[in-house]
Amino acid sequence: MSAIDKIIHPKPRDLGDGFMVRRALPAIEARMIGPFIFADEMGPHRFPPGEGIDVRPHPHIGLATVTYLFDGEIVHRDSLGVVQPIRPGDVNWMTAGRGIVHSERTGPELRAKGHSVHGMQTWVALPDADEETEPAFHHHPAASLPLVRKDGLAIRVIAGSFLGETSPVATLSEMLYADLHAREPTTFALPATLLERGLYAAIGDVMIDDETLPTGQLALLKANAAPTLRWKAPGRTMLLGGAPVGNRHIEWNFVARSKERIDRAKAEWRAGAFPKVPGDDEFIPLPASSPR
Repeated sequence: MSAIDKIIHPKPRDLGDGFMVRRALPAIEARMIGPFIFADEMGPHRFPPGEGIDVRPHPHIGLATVTYLFDGEIVHRDSLGVVQPIRPGDVNWMTAGRGIVHSERTGPELRAKGHSVHGMQTWVALPDADEETEPAFHHHPAASLPLVRKDGLAIRVIAGSFLGETSPVATLSEMLYADLHAREPTTFALPATLLERGLYAAIGDVMIDDETLPTGQLALLKANAAPTLRWKAPGRTMLLGGAPVGNRHIEWNFVARSKERIDRAKAEWRAGAFPKVPGDDEFIPLPASSPR
């Protein structure tokens, strides 16, 4: 029997200036996988000299953003005063809680000479008790994250526990997020668990038992599935999931249990009541309609 419950075909989105992402979550096939409510693959994209990423200051509530790169560099700034470049293998974990504002841009040195960028940005919905927690930001260099090597496979544990290793990234609910980097053709027996899990083929196809998951697609696994994963060539597959946190509403950059909380956040953004990002005073107006 197949280990795959559903296949999600991400939708392309243009974030501006031709910078494309593949949006895997939320989707019609699955609104969430465990606490993961949003998943974008950014790039791969090559910027010529003078161009770069310019995600202007924007607000969040009720979630944690998780940025993880395969290639390139992005500079994070937020309303807590944090300025933090992120590079391949690092983790930027920003807990929005009751409200935070941040921007993501290409730094001036890379912008001047041109560069490439490729990575994942996911959002984790916070548990009921933590939706209004104080905002926070934590950066974890690649060297601080567990790296398990098995038969041509390098597995970086981004969040949660996997294969006897636990990430130092502090989470507010039970979850698993890992980068399965096949450096050569290889196989891996994925352990069974009751957690909801998905596999995203970020670079190269991956076989899930006898079924091919093509590059750029997300497979939702069946409960307690224990498939054999097979890469016929070097590739990168992201494993994500965890314990469900309950139903959530999502609109623009806001996540909450109730639509009323999102409406309040929208009103606060219109009124300029969110904190500012020091050194980055651009403003994104609230979209008239912002379905995910």
